[in-house]
Amino acid sequence: MMSFMALVSRDVRLAVRAGGGAALAVAFFAAAATLVPLGVGADLWLLAQIAGGVLWVAAVLAALLSLDRLFQADFDDGSLDIIALSPLSLETISVAKILSHWLTTGVPLTLVSPLLGVLFGLPAKAIAVLSLSLLMGTPAISAIGAIGAGLTLAIRRGGLILPLVVLPLLAPAVIFGAGSVLATLNTMPGGALALLAAYSLAAVLLAPFAVAAAVRLNLGG
Repeated sequence: MMSFMALVSRDVRLAVRAGGGAALAVAFFAAAATLVPLGVGADLWLLAQIAGGVLWVAAVLAALLSLDRLFQADFDDGSLDIIALSPLSLETISVAKILSHWLTTGVPLTLVSPLLGVLFGLPAKAIAVLSLSLLMGTPAISAIGAIGAGLTLAIRRGGLILPLVVLPLLAPAVIFGAGSVLATLNTMPGGALALLAAYSLAAVLLAPFAVAAAVRLNLGG
């Protein structure tokens, strides 16, 4: 019988072996962020002002790269049917999938963000807030992304539709995450981090039920 932690460990190992986890996400994150200074120029003040928005958008897009494989590989080879028949509920299975995606994507993106913050000329305090905002916000990306992955599971070329489903729902995370960095940079009062934490908590708590319903629908009951 497969336990919760065994499922998480299995998915983390598969993500690493498939090359769609940390390495691909971090490479895309770094490449997308590096292109912006080349286009904007060497104005450090301007780069610092746009850093929060640019890095948050890049992080969201990087996290989307592996979302289509969250359930798809297991669905295609029949493993998802077997996992669904285990003692674990579909809600618990959804939590395991979300956690494994965050561990292989959200955590690496958070760890590499200080280096990219230096590239944009952010001061130490703003870099700390950037990293904290990603640490708090990336679970929401994995949770809401899992909903999209579940909804597009049985759709042919669903990976192309997935971003259209997920991106509008992730707009608040980008707004609050980027806003927290900008507020820190300009010493402005604001509760963007608190709003981001509330949004992320709500997404993590509610998403497993929506993911389970979507997967159950695609499995035919």
